[in-house]
Amino acid sequence: MNFEIARRQMLSQQIRAWEVLDPRVLSVLEATPREEFVPVKERDLAFADTEIPLPHGQCMMAPKVEARLLQELAIQPSDAALEIGTGSGYFAACLGRLARRVQSVEIFGDLCASARDKLEQAGIDNVEVINDDAMRATFDARFDVVAVTAAVPTLGDRFVRLLNPGGRLVIVVGRPPVMEAVLVRRDSNGGTTEKSLFETLLTPMINADQPRPFVL
Repeated sequence: MNFEIARRQMLSQQIRAWEVLDPRVLSVLEATPREEFVPVKERDLAFADTEIPLPHGQCMMAPKVEARLLQELAIQPSDAALEIGTGSGYFAACLGRLARRVQSVEIFGDLCASARDKLEQAGIDNVEVINDDAMRATFDARFDVVAVTAAVPTLGDRFVRLLNPGGRLVIVVGRPPVMEAVLVRRDSNGGTTEKSLFETLLTPMINADQPRPFVL
């Protein structure tokens, strides 16, 4: 497979067709080698309009979903970002190219190790991958951007409360067969607004139904 041709086709036929036109996002998607983050046996699917399976029943999001979420987050070069669910490390890599620094939390140790290796190979050094359960972890900082890459049954406030004033959160809410991607914004007074983005299906987050009390 010619990955460069496949990458260009992905950008034109999937990404731009889904109204992702932000030049910074498009540049990052073009520059970040998605094929290097895909499991070797799935590499021919690296640029296909589909989820890609990962170990432990996890998956990489379809490229157009990743692109749309990156665009909706409106990430600035000075932003501090948090990703919940590192998976392959690809979305963390894109966040790292857009934001000042990124913390990415992954529950499975082998996925953490693999993602760290792939991020290093891609020359991305501003992403910290943490092996922890995001539904039970204690976070000692707040963030300008939070991206949750697994679905939760209800929005709740666990991840909303991690936002700085002006911060943005993308998260997929619901249960199969009805889920929707939601953008949450926090204003300077601590209030929030929610915007429904699109319907999709994602792997449910482990332990999302029984979260422990939140501590900041």
